[in-house]
Amino acid sequence: MRRENMADLTMFLAVAEEASFTGAAKKLGISQSALSHTVRRLETRLGLRLLTRTTRSVAPTEAGERLLETLRPAMNDIDDRLAALTQLRERPAGTVRITTSDHAAETILWPAIDRLAGEYPDINVELNVESGFTDIVEGRFDAGVRLGESIAKDMVAVRIGPRLRMAAAASPAYFARHAVPVIPQDLSQHRCINLRMTSAGGIYAWEFEKEGRELRVRVEGQLVLNRTSLIVKAAAAGHGIGFVMEDQIAPLLPSGALVRVLEDWCPLFDGHHLYYPSRRQISPAFRIVIDRLRYRE
Repeated sequence: MRRENMADLTMFLAVAEEASFTGAAKKLGISQSALSHTVRRLETRLGLRLLTRTTRSVAPTEAGERLLETLRPAMNDIDDRLAALTQLRERPAGTVRITTSDHAAETILWPAIDRLAGEYPDINVELNVESGFTDIVEGRFDAGVRLGESIAKDMVAVRIGPRLRMAAAASPAYFARHAVPVIPQDLSQHRCINLRMTSAGGIYAWEFEKEGRELRVRVEGQLVLNRTSLIVKAAAAGHGIGFVMEDQIAPLLPSGALVRVLEDWCPLFDGHHLYYPSRRQISPAFRIVIDRLRYRE
């Protein structure tokens, strides 16, 4: 394959993944007109329309989708092989991209990366924080971080944190005006602070369990937030009952700023795990990140 043809394919892939000529041009560091010309040249050479363009969006055609199915694994393989070349260097180097939840990023990933960044200046780490699931292969991430129970069986999973527990809590001022809930069903009589799962777009249903009985409760309230740190602040301000990780409200319990409820309905569950495709070749940089994150009791 001629070198310019390879460049054309790389540019087409960037446009398809960004779903935008503007976004792809910015990512590639070239002008939008040059990028548009390159993609048209590729379409002319193949005799196929690869992208459907509108004033608001860009999407691959059927032919474009088929080309993407060929390009993505090929480009991933090239990235893996290039990363493997860092073994020839004295110091591990390269970029490690991880998609993660807000809680894992704050409590586990950042403390580890803070230390690692000083020790390995040639290892770059990119964290993509979101509440929903991301296809790490399609998104070209090296790994993702999610709760152990949520990871697909075809992934390698490495435990990176302790077992966790959810907690429901509100301020004393709120409970001065409302009866304390005894069972999850009582939440229907309360103002609750909902969490919107950003990527999925849906509202999180509160999950409870007691003596083998599992409940998923849809709650109502004035506020819907997409960051659990804001839910804690809203609950402490008296806006209703929040439902977050236990460690997020723990600092506010001794002072009485928050009062915990339904504790007997919140058992321990599997904690955060780093996961990645079993077929992926692990670069030296990624291997160091895995080792630093691995949970040791």
